[in-house]
Amino acid sequence: MISSPYEIALDERTSRGELWSRIDGQRLVCYACGHRCKISAGRRGICKVRFNVDGELKVPYGYVAALQCDPIEKKPFFHVTPGATALTFGMLGCDYHCGYCQNWNTSQALRDAEAQGGFSLVTSDQLVATALRYRAGVVTSSYNEPLITAEWAVEIFRKAKEHGLRTAFVSNGNATEEVLAYLRPWLDCYKVDLKSMRDKNYRQLGGRLSVVLDTIRRLHQLGIWVELVTLVVPGFNDSDEELKETASFIASVSCDIPWHVTAFHPDYKMTDRSWTEAGQLLKAVEAGKEAGLNYIYAGNLPGAVGQQENTVCPHCATVLVSRRGYQIREDRLTGRGACPKCSMRIPGIWN
Repeated sequence: MISSPYEIALDERTSRGELWSRIDGQRLVCYACGHRCKISAGRRGICKVRFNVDGELKVPYGYVAALQCDPIEKKPFFHVTPGATALTFGMLGCDYHCGYCQNWNTSQALRDAEAQGGFSLVTSDQLVATALRYRAGVVTSSYNEPLITAEWAVEIFRKAKEHGLRTAFVSNGNATEEVLAYLRPWLDCYKVDLKSMRDKNYRQLGGRLSVVLDTIRRLHQLGIWVELVTLVVPGFNDSDEELKETASFIASVSCDIPWHVTAFHPDYKMTDRSWTEAGQLLKAVEAGKEAGLNYIYAGNLPGAVGQQENTVCPHCATVLVSRRGYQIREDRLTGRGACPKCSMRIPGIWN
């Protein structure tokens, strides 16, 4: 395995993985993501951060490349303790290579020399202590793809749970049955990017549509709270037909899954397109309503999308959580979980 100095430095921040099995000799299969890479000794998986040393899988451990306290609405989670602070950590690497990635400095660090950012050594105890110090109610794995660093996340989440903290993934959803079973005891909520309903688009990004759809169904079946995000990219996934298909699929799983349709801005390798206009997001909102979805949110254009930043009771239309961007203006749900007017239970995590 020929490695750059950057890769060598990262390779020293690893531990023995748990999501793998041996195939034959020193070949192994990794279960962290939907690629299910078969890795020979001395080789790396597609993500480039999980690799085989003498028949044993090594995985990222003991560092962060990004660490920040954010409103939980930024993830975005709108049905998880509104207004809570989320301590969000990220590592390096991704199993996709999206040309419009907004976190490319971390996600593409092993593929793109211009993206190679720094990282800091840290222990799981230190991260949880930081969350407590800043009164964060949620600890979140994000910025790069958390599935490929699942073992590190689970170590942190185990300790976070001991202190009563919630835990979350912000992910592309390219999961396996094995990794979701591994995460389930320690994970409260999971945001999936549903990037397109066209397999050819997913192939362009490095994945497969069927895997992501299966992940969404499985998360719902497992009882992990799930919210979905579709970044509406002009000329990529914004046709009326595709938006309707996306909404119909979500409704086939559950009409209570929140769907966030968010505005694209030019980034990374996709700078040849304009911002998504508010009208396009509202068109997606209408597709969601026609499909029977109860909670549809338009994001990245604060103040430009009317009531579509708010959580509204689907039974009596009472505004339950009023928002502008990441700011909570009024919250009538936290600690209650039901509409104060008609008593309808609103799905989510409210305490």
